[in-house]
Amino acid sequence: MITEIEDYFTKGCGRCERFAGPDCSARRWLQGLNDLRQICVDAGLAETVKWGHPCYVHAGRNIAILGAFRGDFRLSFFNAALMKDPCGALEKQGPNTQYPDMIRFGDDAQVAKMRAVILSYLKEAMEYAEAGVKPPKEKSEVELPDELVDALDSDPELAEAFRSLTPGRQKSYVINLGSTRNPETRRSRIEKFRPKIIAGKGAMER
Repeated sequence: MITEIEDYFTKGCGRCERFAGPDCSARRWLQGLNDLRQICVDAGLAETVKWGHPCYVHAGRNIAILGAFRGDFRLSFFNAALMKDPCGALEKQGPNTQYPDMIRFGDDAQVAKMRAVILSYLKEAMEYAEAGVKPPKEKSEVELPDELVDALDSDPELAEAFRSLTPGRQKSYVINLGSTRNPETRRSRIEKFRPKIIAGKGAMER
């Protein structure tokens, strides 16, 4: 995965075999992604790289993250449960996502047309960060370890994939992580488990 922000806009995220090639999704939507980047910077957000993607931060909290796919590109919001969405611009990442958390674009030109809306949504999220407002913790069928909760809160793609797992597969990770009390060991295991979770597998599946 990339670690330098400029690499994303010239080569992609570095998480698949299409990295730096002509078929890279980030290159496919380069103009729209650059426009989103400029809006985030204009809003006063700090720019960084997390999980191979441009992530925008304010008041010590992740606010939004960019992502590109073959059919669209997206601006996804963290802590989406707080967002009011007065313009109805937000969509759910998938059928198992509880709250609409992203603005999806199928055309580079859409970003410029939605600039005012995007800015207002970013400002709203930034205000929550400044005030320290967080969404209430949701009840889960299984009690998740704190380290896993933190990982899901900070990684939208991982959170969506984990929510899509069957209860049994979710429990397999909880059991595995519960076998150690060492926080660092748990965090290390979560990092190793990430590809499996994204693939929809349980902890013991190959």
